Amino acid sequence: MSVPTSDAPVLKLSNVESAYGPIKAIRGVSLQVRRGEIATVLGSNGAGKTTILKTISGIIDPRKGTVEFKGQDITARDPALIVQQGLLHVPEGREVFPLLSVRDNLLMGAYTRKDRDGVARDMEMVFGYFPILKERAAQDAGLLSGGQQQMLAISRALMATPDLVLLDEPSLGLSPKLTKEIFEIVVRINRERGTTILLVEQNANMALNASDYGYVLENGRIVMEDTCAHLREKDDIKEFYLGMKEAGVRADRRWKKKKNWR
Repeated sequence: MSVPTSDAPVLKLSNVESAYGPIKAIRGVSLQVRRGEIATVLGSNGAGKTTILKTISGIIDPRKGTVEFKGQDITARDPALIVQQGLLHVPEGREVFPLLSVRDNLLMGAYTRKDRDGVARDMEMVFGYFPILKERAAQDAGLLSGGQQQMLAISRALMATPDLVLLDEPSLGLSPKLTKEIFEIVVRINRERGTTILLVEQNANMALNASDYGYVLENGRIVMEDTCAHLREKDDIKEFYLGMKEAGVRADRRWKKKKNWR
């Protein structure tokens, strides 16, 4: 069942600036994510994508700007309080608890919940999305493959019944087959459960096909935004992010024509 999106943003960033010491990582970033959609931030390595997610989830305090979640200002709030409000961050690198079992990792995701029956139902729900986790439920998470750890990290976030999931580079280090599988399930989770997702990803092809709306980040600034359907048709996106040479040739010809080159 497809869950319709709402025009009201569940997340809104306004002119956000964050830095690591003297180095500005993001510069005046403004974006919003509507309830029920998958939004994506595209950009090369080092563009500032991960910094945006860390700023939203409270890991990094912004120097300027505001972050609003469900209409409330959460700028620089304690990350634990942000989690309790229903915003979950799945960081890059699949940070699972390696010495805990798969089942205990999932229970850690539900640590703020008191509804035992609901927790049990949601555990079966994530096992339905990722059957391999049910098979490995008693196994230490550190013994899982990289792809299985990514499945576990996503599932642990879902156990908190989040309103919004920040998903950082889910394809990192995975084979094309596993990447496709992960993205298909992310889309299912969004469509079937209505979970809003903000996705940061270098695999632009996968991200644009999975998402509803996209932002392009360069050197810490948003330089383009549009529906993903429109972004996929833009020649500069095709050339620089999708690796389509014909689009690059056409873009180069247009540029030369503007410069009156022959």
